[in-house]
Amino acid sequence: MTQQELADRVGVTRQTILSIEKGKYTPSVALALCLAEVFDVSVETLFQLNKGKNDG
Repeated sequence: MTQQELADRVGVTRQTILSIEKGKYTPSVALALCLAEVFDVSVETLFQLNKGKNDG
C-alpha cells in the first residue's frame, strides 16, 4: 500500500502519513484508531509512548 492509498483510506494527506512515519507528527486518537483498523492491528502495535527524561 502506498502512502497516498493509506492517506485516502483514513482521510488525511500523504504528507500527514509521511510525518507520522518520520515521528514528526503524533496522530489524534481517532486517526490512530483508523490506522489500526486499516492494518487490522491494535493501536499499541502501531504506536508506543516515547518518554523523555523529563516525563517521569
